[in-house]
Amino acid sequence: MSKPKFKSKSTASSAAAAHKAGALVESAQQIWAAGLGALKNAQGQGGKLFETLVKEGMTIEQKTRKFATGKVDEVRDVVETKVEKVKERATDTWDKLEKVFEDRVSRALGKLGVPGRDEMEALVSRVEELSKAVKKLNPQAAAAPAAKKAPAKKAVRKAAAKK
Repeated sequence: MSKPKFKSKSTASSAAAAHKAGALVESAQQIWAAGLGALKNAQGQGGKLFETLVKEGMTIEQKTRKFATGKVDEVRDVVETKVEKVKERATDTWDKLEKVFEDRVSRALGKLGVPGRDEMEALVSRVEELSKAVKKLNPQAAAAPAAKKAPAKKAVRKAAAKK
């Protein structure tokens, strides 16, 4: 008996493979053609595209500059305000420190028996009053002190130096 002959799988699968290979080659050709078309368009419109991109870039740059300048101005205003507040605080603090220092020095001088400004002014005015009273009582003495002023000043200095 003879055996029946069947079609081999290799011929069926090779036909399918050839069909797929043909489709793949056709697809590759289409992709290649599309790439060439895109290249031609890019070459033709490249200059226009470049100009368009430059214009858009300039527009974005201007907007960014305006935004940044506005923010810089806002920050500058905030910083200036804070600096003014710090200056005011420093001035107030310095004034308070100065007052405390003056008070302490005045108290220390008072403890040492050194007269203060008010006491000195009162003393000067009292001396002037006494000088006027002496001049009224003794008119001749008013002429004499002009000649004796220098030695009187020396005597006052010597007395102050001894203290």
